Amino acid sequence: MAIGVWISLFAYFALMIAIGIYAMRKATSSSEDYMLGGRGLSPQVAALSAGASDMSGWLLLGLPGAMFVSGLGSAWIGIGLLVGAFFNWTLVAPRLREQTVHYGNAITIPAFLANRFPTRALSLRTVSAIVIVIFFAVYTASGLVAGGKLFESAFAGIFNIGGMSDYAVGILITLGVVLVYTVVGGFLAVSMTDFVQGCIMMLALVIMPAVVLFGEGGGGFSQASQTLNEVDPTLLSWTSGLTFIGWLSAVTWGLGYFGQPHIIVRFMAIRTLKDVPTARNIGMSWMLISLIGAVSLGLFGRAYAIRNGMDIEDPETIFIILANLLFHPLVTGFLYAALLAAIMSTISSQLLVSSSSLTEDFYRLFLRKEATDKECVKVGRICVVLVGLAAAVIASNPDSQVLGLVSNAWAGFGAAFGPLIILSLMWSRTNGAGAIAGMVVGAATVMIWIALGWNGEFMGGPGVYEIIPGFIAAFIAILVVSSITADAGEYQHIDR
Repeated sequence: MAIGVWISLFAYFALMIAIGIYAMRKATSSSEDYMLGGRGLSPQVAALSAGASDMSGWLLLGLPGAMFVSGLGSAWIGIGLLVGAFFNWTLVAPRLREQTVHYGNAITIPAFLANRFPTRALSLRTVSAIVIVIFFAVYTASGLVAGGKLFESAFAGIFNIGGMSDYAVGILITLGVVLVYTVVGGFLAVSMTDFVQGCIMMLALVIMPAVVLFGEGGGGFSQASQTLNEVDPTLLSWTSGLTFIGWLSAVTWGLGYFGQPHIIVRFMAIRTLKDVPTARNIGMSWMLISLIGAVSLGLFGRAYAIRNGMDIEDPETIFIILANLLFHPLVTGFLYAALLAAIMSTISSQLLVSSSSLTEDFYRLFLRKEATDKECVKVGRICVVLVGLAAAVIASNPDSQVLGLVSNAWAGFGAAFGPLIILSLMWSRTNGAGAIAGMVVGAATVMIWIALGWNGEFMGGPGVYEIIPGFIAAFIAILVVSSITADAGEYQHIDR
């Protein structure tokens, strides 16, 4: 491995750790500081932090891999996500920023729900915290799988640590660096590193497709299109071979945005309500550019591989392979850093949200009600490490697929929290009984759907993405249960 690659990677690691140390001095004196950055994020940091923590290794591995295999039909996932993100910024962000302050200055999603529905506060905090920790363990594992794949593909044979595979070493290094700056600097460190990582990711997704298309061996757009048409004309079709169920399963990924705790917590931390539109515009622009880059990389990366006789065993590693093949070692190191940025930005956000729930909604609620802020910060740091280790165990199987793990966790959160967040912010008749019913029904429907394999095959036809039945079932459960029950004192005025 060329020295230039290591220089770029070490510089990236050093920058992330330096940001963590800086944040430790600025915002770790209280629970609100450590877990929500003191509600002081600028619109730029909030926007790119939400975007970077959202996309993860899926943006540089999972989506390009799907495009490599299936062509433009897989781009509907990106379109669905773009639409979902826009409505999330428009409908949820301003209301959640305002109402989390209005209802007891809540610093976690479970705490907000408990304050919003006080008669079922204990049950809501417990159930929502359990859902967060379970699904985030799986979600975090997807990021570690991506880190393992990077080291396995890019650094094969270089590491020889106690007989461990390159994949296992990749998981340990990825998790280790994330734990350092997350444990030390808390939410502010996570958000600031997300901002830097988001810039790196977007730049990489502009550079890579351009070089693949117009660099040596690329042939340009027309030649790439001709190559793909000769291999399989459906690769350049938005609809060929795509059933209605397949299309619906792709675009409904956007529903998941409303229930992702690691994303919507950024809305709670924005500096002021007036900053939300600015953050939305920045975030949506970043997302559009990044998605176009990821789609182009997977599609034209396949054309490049065909024209140059390359055998790609794992399509999800096309970014890694091309980064090593086409660029100077210093640039290759930067591109590897971009992939690590995508991975680490999501892992750190998920670890922190899980830790916040374990600390505020378990430790402080059941074990030490009188715990001081400093004590909770210490417990939060311990919980970050514990959740990270649990995710590493889940990620230990090198045959795991990034997109598969992400899709399961994304659906779980989207169904469990999405309908509840929307209705708790926008429908005043939502009550605690309905909230619990929605969370339980949504999460259970997703897990049952996956267990029965209906996301792979349903009634003899193509599978239905589990977020569809989960989201619908949760929405209905909240509406029905809230309508037929009455929790005294919960029909409170909601400021909009």
